[in-house]
Amino acid sequence: MSFKRWLTLPPKFRHIQKFIGNQPFRLLDIGAGNHSASKTKQWFANCEYHGVDLDKNYNNDEQDFKAMHAFYEMNLEALNFDAIPDNYFDFIMMAHVVEHLKNGDLVIEKLFKKLRTGGMIYMEFPGYRSTQFPRMEGTLNFYDDPTHVRIYSVAELMNLCLRNGMEVVEGGTRRHFQNLLLMPFKIPHNLLVYRKIVPSIFWDFFGFAEFVLARRM
Repeated sequence: MSFKRWLTLPPKFRHIQKFIGNQPFRLLDIGAGNHSASKTKQWFANCEYHGVDLDKNYNNDEQDFKAMHAFYEMNLEALNFDAIPDNYFDFIMMAHVVEHLKNGDLVIEKLFKKLRTGGMIYMEFPGYRSTQFPRMEGTLNFYDDPTHVRIYSVAELMNLCLRNGMEVVEGGTRRHFQNLLLMPFKIPHNLLVYRKIVPSIFWDFFGFAEFVLARRM
């Protein structure tokens, strides 16, 4: 990997890069808005991208849909995932989704079945500590986002994995070293481009996000 790619790799992709690299793989992206398909394909051209979201048109355009192999428009809390194939995916991405779900633990249990043997799931979410952080528009404190409905913990989701026969590979507070290096440059960039500071640039400094990475055995 080039230094530029290493430096600018989005945090949620680092485990895909580490365990899969540039090999072809099947991805199930839970929460596929905000042009996620196009962004993912920019980093992983050999990815067979499947998206899941409540509304397929949430900040997606024609280019995003061209980048998708399939899209599943559904309410996750309804727990009906029959449209998604079982034992199929190499990687499930679930970054900053579970905190929006009242029954996120039940959702995750059903998603385990969508992984092939050896497939991995990455879950990222704001931890309890985030409730103590300063309040900022755009979310630095858990309560900044009114659509957050439940606080999950690393221990809770690790135990959920273990109860379902999953192997926990890694978990804890997300600290993306590259983001810490870039933070002094991102602050003036934010002010110049957005005329405000986007709070997510502080996530790794404060330890806003926690994560669990697990493998289906």
